[in-house]
Amino acid sequence: MEPLIRLENVSFAYGKDDVLKDISLSVRRGEIVSLLGPNGCGKSTLIKVMLGMLSPHRGRVCYDGADVSDLSAKHLARQIAYVPQMHKSAFPYSVIDVALMGRIPHKTFFFKYSTQDLDIAYDALRRLSIRHLAERAYTEISGGERQLAIIARALAQGARTLIMDEPASGLDYGNQLRLLEQINELSRQGYTFIKSTHSPEHALWVADRAVLIKEGTVMADGKCDEVLNHENLLRLYNAQVDVVRVDGLFQVCVPRKLNNGCTGELLRTRNR
Repeated sequence: MEPLIRLENVSFAYGKDDVLKDISLSVRRGEIVSLLGPNGCGKSTLIKVMLGMLSPHRGRVCYDGADVSDLSAKHLARQIAYVPQMHKSAFPYSVIDVALMGRIPHKTFFFKYSTQDLDIAYDALRRLSIRHLAERAYTEISGGERQLAIIARALAQGARTLIMDEPASGLDYGNQLRLLEQINELSRQGYTFIKSTHSPEHALWVADRAVLIKEGTVMADGKCDEVLNHENLLRLYNAQVDVVRVDGLFQVCVPRKLNNGCTGELLRTRNR
């Protein structure tokens, strides 16, 4: 089966600084792929190249068999929704207005939002448990709530592929879990997710694959429970971390040596 998104030997540089170096990867329809790597490794640039916001200096990006450079911005917006890192607005749009912006790719230049558009936008807010914020000004809610509003806008867009740059950034723990649950549920409905994250645990909990990026290259690519291990996390983050399975179900990351001198093994013993 043809992959939904395919990158072939993609390279990109800002001036003389190489950021992406000969990256090749593919994403299947309905897959959840997590991009992990230290700050400055090229994750955000890779996302912008996938979206067609940046053109690779070498190689190409294909979406559903077509070169992204040959597709119009409006066509791409109907297929792919982008969730950036923390977003700020100078205008006091209401939260429902922000969600409704996701319907713009489906409209002509002169348009009015329909009842169906409103229903779709309100449903997106409900899914993310922020329906009660609909009439609040976007500029007056918390950073985490603004992030959820932007994700609601992406859902309202109707695209079946969502590319998310650290979507859990700024969310409290409860909202992080609700977001992961929503991603998992939408994936079962055929939605495709590519998301960068600084949390290996988020990848272990919901992603099908993890792509580890270091210094602009793919260091490892595979099933999360195979590539997210002590050796790879040490190479990626220069941190001594064990990946521990809890009750035979969830996997969590445990520092080998904590500040109080405890080792990961001692921590596991304490929790038995």
